[in-house]
Amino acid sequence: MRPIVLLLLVSVSAVTLADGLDDVADHDRARRALERGEVRPIGEILRAVSARVAGEVVGVEFEREHGGWRYELKLIAPDGRLLEVEVDAATARILEVEED
Repeated sequence: MRPIVLLLLVSVSAVTLADGLDDVADHDRARRALERGEVRPIGEILRAVSARVAGEVVGVEFEREHGGWRYELKLIAPDGRLLEVEVDAATARILEVEED
């Protein structure tokens, strides 16, 4: 596994553990959605985002929105800006990138 992907996965895991029960529920919902084939694996999502948006992942949310599953990633860009990246969890397509 590429070091950057491994680092992102560790970062996401640490954020999930640090944020409490809401993120545990996110993890459970994401796992069940993955088992049902409704979403792509988080590693694939992170690779797709890192290929298009530079930054370190510092937060992840998983939610149902507009009839589908979405990942909302918080990234710190190389220039220090906090970015919010919304990703379609079924296709790994980036839907929106905005400064938070």
